[in-house]
Amino acid sequence: MKAKATRKAKPTRSAAKLKPSLRLLGLIVRALEAKKAEDLRVLDVSKLSSITDYLVLATGTSEPHLRALRIELERVLDDEKAMILGVDTSKESGWTVVDAFELMVHLFSPENRNKYRIETLWKDAAEVPLAKLAG
Repeated sequence: MKAKATRKAKPTRSAAKLKPSLRLLGLIVRALEAKKAEDLRVLDVSKLSSITDYLVLATGTSEPHLRALRIELERVLDDEKAMILGVDTSKESGWTVVDAFELMVHLFSPENRNKYRIETLWKDAAEVPLAKLAG
């Protein structure tokens, strides 16, 4: 009897959601700090969200600075072979979102950081001390 070949299903968000990587978060935090990101925060939303475990929030001082932060972030994710689900940005929008399954990174202009106040939407999330990640 011939064994039937089975096709592996394309991973869904829930299937692709791996154990959160504190190491990867640490690399991202160090990279963003090295590029002078401001007001850097990491929120653990794993108990509150079905789509991600961590939110990384950072502010850039200008559009070129935001672009530099995004490029550095993508370099870190590529180096770590992290799966990037998507990048949402548009020229001069002042807000970039990078979705890497277990973590989402939001890079804001100061105006948009103040306008959207993502932290207040996730006020029940636990803040992850940066010292724990950047060590």
